[in-house]
Amino acid sequence: MTDVITNILICGIGGQGVMTAAEILAQTAMAQGFDCKKSEIAGMAQRGGVVTSHVRFGRKVWSPVITPGTADLLVAFELAESSRWADHLRPGGVAMVNTIRLAPPVVSSGLYKYPADPLAQMRAAGVPVIEVDAGSIARELGNLRLVNTIMLGAIADHLPFPAPLLEEQIVGRFRERKPAMVEINQRAFAAGREAARRAAAPVAAAG
Repeated sequence: MTDVITNILICGIGGQGVMTAAEILAQTAMAQGFDCKKSEIAGMAQRGGVVTSHVRFGRKVWSPVITPGTADLLVAFELAESSRWADHLRPGGVAMVNTIRLAPPVVSSGLYKYPADPLAQMRAAGVPVIEVDAGSIARELGNLRLVNTIMLGAIADHLPFPAPLLEEQIVGRFRERKPAMVEINQRAFAAGREAARRAAAPVAAAG
């Protein structure tokens, strides 16, 4: 184990499973012997407000907060949130973005204007973006609640531990209480991983 700390910022809208995804990542990291710190901010989460979670792990981690310009991976469950938090990525960091548009209350109330093209803004700023249409994949699998698992599958090849370890942490949550959900979550994880691989190919070529 090196002294390198991995910084992952997850953002989205309340109800999308942002905090659950962060908890699964933290548990997986700790199971591999990493020290891990996690922090969360939920603004009116139950009403679809903005939710962010910081996950940091390594040999020894002192602070749970990811400062701007230091995130290795931005995991955006919602399109506009990806642009809003892009400044937290380090140079060379990657944004994994679910392409769904969900306007939070700050937009519907007129306090915040939804950007016309968040991905174009990020790419213009030089941010490597990998798009995953997790909503469409979830619909194809017959369960919209699978978006969380799909996005975790999408980032599986960008983590410092093998993808099967993350997958096991996900499906292990269902084995005792909801065994019928194990197979569908395995399929969702695999689908997200494959979608990210396909989307990453042109990004890698461009880089």
